[in-house]
This record gives sequence, structure tokens and C-alpha cells, in this order.
Amino acid sequence: MSTIKQGLYYSREHEWLDVDGDTACLGITDYAQHSLGDIVFADGEPAGSELTPGDVAGVVESVKAASDIFTPVSGTIVAINAALADAPERINTAPYDCWVVKLTLTRPEELSTLMDAAGYEAFCATL
Repeated sequence: MSTIKQGLYYSREHEWLDVDGDTACLGITDYAQHSLGDIVFADGEPAGSELTPGDVAGVVESVKAASDIFTPVSGTIVAINAALADAPERINTAPYDCWVVKLTLTRPEELSTLMDAAGYEAFCATL
């Protein structure tokens, strides 16, 4: 079973959000990184990009496949995790410490459409 971190919001596409006020860090879950295999590249859309739910916020590439990272909420990208440029493999060892982009939320009410840790764990159990 994949590790699931308490206190985060989760999407059905296996992204997580760590929210602090009107800012959220967005990354991929342990389930997602495990499915992808060894991550060799990760990058986000440029700062200033305005996103709505379902938009591509970034990409991760592994030895097996490339996968888009979709934002589950509306927001504007304010930062990209530059540390991942030199060490994208950190996502494999610490997926919840390795956000890909940081967003300023423009519609925080959209968080209510996401799962908490228990809901995400139950969702993953059905896969």
C-alpha cells in the first residue's frame, strides 16, 4: 500500500495539495510516483500561468513514461520547485516533500471537491 499523508487534499488523478492560507503546493502522490517508476525529470508551467481545474500545471517523466500533472483547483503559479531540476528522483523517495508548483488559489471553494487522506486511501483501494 502506498503512503498517504494526513492534512493534504487529494485528486482522483493522484495529485496532492498542501494548502496554507491562499497558497497551495502541488505535487504527485506516492501512488503516482510508484506507478511511474524512477523519475528522471520534473518541471512546472511558468510562473504567472493562470490555471483552472484540469489544466496542465507541470510534467514528470520516468524511465517508463511521461505524465502531465493536472491542477485540481484554479490558481496562478507563483513558483516552480527549482530543486527538482537537479534532483527529480527525490519525488520517488519523498513525494510529499517535493512539490512541483506553488499556486495562489483564486477559487479556494474548489478545495471542497477534493478528497482528504481517508477518502484518498479508500479511492486507491478500489484501483
